[in-house]
Amino acid sequence: MKIRLNDDAEIVKTIREGLKARDGHCPCRREISEDTKCMCKEFRDQIADPNYEGYCHCMLFYKSLEE
Repeated sequence: MKIRLNDDAEIVKTIREGLKARDGHCPCRREISEDTKCMCKEFRDQIADPNYEGYCHCMLFYKSLEE
């Protein structure tokens, strides 16, 4: 398993700006809680799934099954 940033530098820049403005909470979510603090609970759960491959909700991170 490998976690990497999105290859699209513009998406990474936009999401990082949103994270900064929201004190590290996902800019794609309305609520602010421990579950929305980046890396959000949704993506942590996806990482824990050995069969999941894909982007987190905001598309900042990508989980690859390849090493």
